Amino acid sequence: MTKVAIVILNFNGKFFLEQFLPALVSHSADASLFVVDNGSHDDSVSFVRQTYPAIRVILLKQNLGFCGGYNAALKQIQATYYVLINSDVEVTQGWLPPVLQLLDKNPAIAAVQPKILAFKQKNKFEYAGAAGGMIDTLAFPFCRGRLFDHLEEDHGQYNDEVPVFWASGACLFVRSERFHELGGLDEDFFAHMEEIDLCWKFHRAGYLVYYQGKSTVYHVGGGTLSASNPRKTYLNFRNGLSLLWKHERFSRLVWKLPLRIMLDWAAAAHFLYTGSPVHAKAVCIAHLSFLRRIGHEYRKRATTARTLKNFKTTNTYKGLIVLDYFLYRKKIYKELMTD
Repeated sequence: MTKVAIVILNFNGKFFLEQFLPALVSHSADASLFVVDNGSHDDSVSFVRQTYPAIRVILLKQNLGFCGGYNAALKQIQATYYVLINSDVEVTQGWLPPVLQLLDKNPAIAAVQPKILAFKQKNKFEYAGAAGGMIDTLAFPFCRGRLFDHLEEDHGQYNDEVPVFWASGACLFVRSERFHELGGLDEDFFAHMEEIDLCWKFHRAGYLVYYQGKSTVYHVGGGTLSASNPRKTYLNFRNGLSLLWKHERFSRLVWKLPLRIMLDWAAAAHFLYTGSPVHAKAVCIAHLSFLRRIGHEYRKRATTARTLKNFKTTNTYKGLIVLDYFLYRKKIYKELMTD
C-alpha cells in the first residue's frame, strides 16, 4: 500500500492534463499518481498512457460526476492518504510535505486543503477554497480570502495552519480510513458542495478539518462547469438545501430552512433584476427538485443521524453571510471577525 495517492478525475480534460501534469509529476516524486477517466470522449486517456506510462489510469464507463467518479475509483486504490485534485490545478515545489506532516502528527485530522490561489491572477485567492472553507448559520458556504465573488489578494495573511469547517474538493487531502469509514462522497450531490457534506460528516464523527497555508497550489476554476452555466447554479442551490436538511438539528431546521428558502428566492429575484433569467429559473428548478425528492432526503437524514448522532459542529460562523456581505458591505474575512 502506498502512503500517498494523488488522484485526478478527468472528463475530456486533455488540455489541462497537457498543461498541468508536468508540474504534478515533477513535484510529487514520493506519491503514486492516478488519472481516473470519467467516460471522456477526447483522447486524454491515450495521451496519459503514451506520455506518462508510470501514471495508472482507471477507466469508468460513463460520467459518474465528481462524487460517483471518486467513490468508484478510490475503492480500487489503497493508500494512507488520498489527494483528490482537479485537472486544472497547478502544484508548486514543496506542496506535499507541509500537509503530510500535519496529517502525520495529528491522527484526529481527517482532511486538509492547501492555500488555493487563482491561476490567472496569482496574487489573488481562488473562488473554490481560497484559504479554507467556512459556513454560516444557514449553511451558506464562504472562505477565508473569498466572500461571494470578492477575492482578496494574498499578502501572507493566511500563511497559517488552522482548523476550518470544510476543505476544498479542488485539492483535498483526506485520510483514506476516514473517507471509507463515513461512506465517501454523497453521490446525490453529483458535483458541488459534496466536499462540504463530507467535511460536515467528519465534524459530526468527531474528526478535524484543517487548512495548511504553507502549501500552495493554483486553480484555474470552471474547468467543468463555469459560473455562467445555469447547471452550476442549479446544483449549488439544490445541494445547499440538501446540506442543511441532512445535517442540522430538527429543532433549528424548522426555522432555518424557511429562512434559507426565502433568501434563495431573493437570489432568484436578483438574477432576474440583473438580466440573468436562466439562473433565476435554475434556482426555481433546484427548489422543485429538492421538494420532489423530499422523501428520499428525509430517509437519508434519518440514516445519517443513526450513524452520526452528534449534531454539534465547530468552526461555523454564527452570523448570516448574506446580510453581512450585501447589507453591511463586509467584503473581507477579517471584517467578519471584528464583531
